[in-house]
Amino acid sequence: MDAAELFRRWMHGSPREVPGIEEMLLRLRQGGVRDERVLAAMASLPRELFVALAQHDEAYADRALGIGHGQTISQPLMVGLIVQALELRPGERVLDVGTGSGYQAAVIAACGTRVVSIERIPELAEAAAERLATLDLDIEVVVGDGSLGWPAEAPYDAIAVGAAAPHVPRPLADQLAPGGRLVVPVAVNRDGEELIRVRRDGELLTSEGLGPCRFVPLVGAEGYPEEG
Repeated sequence: MDAAELFRRWMHGSPREVPGIEEMLLRLRQGGVRDERVLAAMASLPRELFVALAQHDEAYADRALGIGHGQTISQPLMVGLIVQALELRPGERVLDVGTGSGYQAAVIAACGTRVVSIERIPELAEAAAERLATLDLDIEVVVGDGSLGWPAEAPYDAIAVGAAAPHVPRPLADQLAPGGRLVVPVAVNRDGEELIRVRRDGELLTSEGLGPCRFVPLVGAEGYPEEG
């Protein structure tokens, strides 16, 4: 079944008829996702579209799933918490770093925003762009080093990073608009990361910790070197 057919089948039925989606929404609420816009966005999207056919039965499970090239689609709870932490408002411009499957970009866009999503692996970017084209969402997928952001369309009202950085990447903070929010996993020790939110108030940047997390490494000039 191709992506277009999967989306057509989804649209002809109710999201509530999809096995596992009610359990996913319950876990999201229990895990701290309270933003109704984020919950509605995640309920509206066919997560099966973003995983391999063999993984469709696990699409709504609360765990990361492999998508090839050493990358993953993050667990729904972590996606929900990141998007909630962005404090999105309709019409905002958002940079999504680490497109991967395209799921996080889709959730962000389904909250009523315009999204630029950057992916360093061309094959993943191409597959995500094709997948996202079946959805009526405002998303542009570009190929590049996400740790450096995408200056061509800066500044951004919000930036979400779907991989763990060794530190808050300064180029991303610099691309925030006044009042902008950057949410990024940052390594705190060799055993894990913490989700950090950075806010821009004029030239002042402030940060706060949002809790522990676990992500694949952010590879790039402001991230980690590529292995191999």
